[in-house]
Amino acid sequence: MAAEEGGLPPKELDEQGLPDIVDRVALARLYGEPLFAMPTDLYIPPDALEVFLETFQGPLDLLLYLIRKQNFNIMDIPLADVTRQYLTYVDQIRKTNLELASDYLLMAAMLIEIKSRMLLPPKKTEEGEEPEDPRAELVRRLIEYEQMKLAAAGLDQLPLLGRDFLRVEIHNDPSVHVRHPDVSLADLREAWMDILQRARLNKHHTITREELSVREFMSNVLRTLQGKRFVEFENLFDPSRGSQVIVVTFIAMLELARERLLEITQAEAFAPIYVRLAYQPA
Repeated sequence: MAAEEGGLPPKELDEQGLPDIVDRVALARLYGEPLFAMPTDLYIPPDALEVFLETFQGPLDLLLYLIRKQNFNIMDIPLADVTRQYLTYVDQIRKTNLELASDYLLMAAMLIEIKSRMLLPPKKTEEGEEPEDPRAELVRRLIEYEQMKLAAAGLDQLPLLGRDFLRVEIHNDPSVHVRHPDVSLADLREAWMDILQRARLNKHHTITREELSVREFMSNVLRTLQGKRFVEFENLFDPSRGSQVIVVTFIAMLELARERLLEITQAEAFAPIYVRLAYQPA
């Protein structure tokens, strides 16, 4: 049934029911059926050729495309064939966009002029030399244009800032100094509770009376810190002497800190607490 609609005689069908193409070559196959002519109802958008021509960067680009597409020798351009194909493109675009076709028409006129000069018998120059090929100037322009186009394509392949990579910027302000966090009362309380807990583990049940002097322990703390850069906060306490000595030692440290005789520092949050003298004797 499909063969009859396509206009093929029944005798041209093979055993599988497909047409046996012998004399003519099909342009394409549509649903398995050979297509020998372009359909008359094929829709082509009116601006299709306009968009196609706008993809070229100018008349030289279109001319170079026609030459390279058919592998013509750029030093020996067959102007008749190239001009014919060039005019076909320009004639289509001239019907829809005359402003776009103006530059292309100028190149077409130049091609026709060169072809006309080639048909005339060559005349020798006044010096008796052979005249220059009328195509020489056009060939030079095409070669220069192709070189620039290849160079532009090579530059486009290079990594581009913002497209292929981003620049990393680091601002270094030398006026900014590192500030260590201040020791808060909560940090001191937690450190004190930890020392007090360890003191309770070493607590003796012998009840004794001992008079402890805060001034004496202040002198002991200063003596311990003498000649040392830093002393860890916990090392200033002796848990083996009981909680009374630890309490007096802590009060002595607070008095020294109040009198600005020692400093309590911490490198960073949750770091160990260190104690040092507020002054360094000469």
